[in-house]
Amino acid sequence: MQVYSLFDLNEHIRQVLALNFQQPVWIAAEIAQAGQSRGHTYFELVQKGEGAEPIAQAQAVLWAADYRRLLRSIGPTLEAILIEGLEVKIRVQVDFHERYGLKLQIVDVDPTFTFGQLSLQRRETLEILRKKGLLEKNRKLPLPLVLQRIAIISSETAAGLQDFNQHLQQNIFGYHFDCQLFTAAMQGRNAESEIKAAAELIEKRVTDFDCVAILRGGGARLDLAAFDGLQLCQAIAHLPLPVLVGIGHDVDETVLDLVAHSSLKTPTAVADFIVQHNAQFEGALLGLSNHLAQISTQQVRYQTLALQGIESALQWGVRDFQRKQTAQLESIERNLPVWVKHLIQGQVQQLEQALLLCRAVHPDNVLQRGYSITTKNGELLRSPSDIASGDLLTTRLQDGTIQSKAL
Repeated sequence: MQVYSLFDLNEHIRQVLALNFQQPVWIAAEIAQAGQSRGHTYFELVQKGEGAEPIAQAQAVLWAADYRRLLRSIGPTLEAILIEGLEVKIRVQVDFHERYGLKLQIVDVDPTFTFGQLSLQRRETLEILRKKGLLEKNRKLPLPLVLQRIAIISSETAAGLQDFNQHLQQNIFGYHFDCQLFTAAMQGRNAESEIKAAAELIEKRVTDFDCVAILRGGGARLDLAAFDGLQLCQAIAHLPLPVLVGIGHDVDETVLDLVAHSSLKTPTAVADFIVQHNAQFEGALLGLSNHLAQISTQQVRYQTLALQGIESALQWGVRDFQRKQTAQLESIERNLPVWVKHLIQGQVQQLEQALLLCRAVHPDNVLQRGYSITTKNGELLRSPSDIASGDLLTTRLQDGTIQSKAL
């Protein structure tokens, strides 16, 4: 059995690769890691399968000279493409070294591929959000009448944040604002996760704020890729506070712009929007105040006239009432002796009738009509059940009494 040394095996692999990959080839992969050293840029490339698990992995390098050449031909877009988390289409020279192994040397980059992939992901994200009904959810939230307590998601060093704060604090109306910053990266691989985390912190303190402002300065189109992320856009759509977005773009529209309550081009525009919103409320209050003053003046005038009418009517009414009451008292004075005489006569007749009735029901008169009264031990008997054998009974008649004994 033939045994190869490791060097012999690697040399054979190098020769096979050199024979079959004499010219650079185009490949598509995702940049998992990127770093620089002495002007050279080193990459860890991966291809992911189902479940986002890597099914292929390789190292690549972009030498400094090639980088400068590509930067001259492609422009600043090159820097925005070669970042972690993006899928790229690159032309590589396959190189294998007996000691250092396989390495792919990047000689060209296709920016249109990355833009196409981002556009495809964007369409897929929009479709998912549309099916879940999340594109309009945050926009349907009513704006508070006054926007004063503002939760800001931005980077501490973002130029747009400084412009936003300056516009708010120097507003011509003298409004005061209470702003709290929740820091997050606004571009790069960690931007989506950090913005989402900041939104989750704000949601836990939802009663402390009137709205959320997501702010960022200008930048290249690829710098806005984080704002197309599905997880971030879902989190923003579910926020129970209106979200105002000003991430510094003139033409491009991110998915975040579509799910937010209001989308404005720049952080300064967001500040102007907030100030104008509060100014409209103040204007409405002033208009209402003037309207109330007019109504109050009219009501005072109307009520004054009404009171004057009531006063006049009251004076005549009192005089008429006095006249009627005087006439009624005079009539009572004239008729009082007659009324008293009739009253006395009526009472005398009632007393006489009561006297006749009392005499009719007197016991002596009852006995004269043939009735008798029986008692036991001086108590009146009303029922035979009150009598026991041997009881002594007294029966009173009209002209005497009878003693008896019960059997």
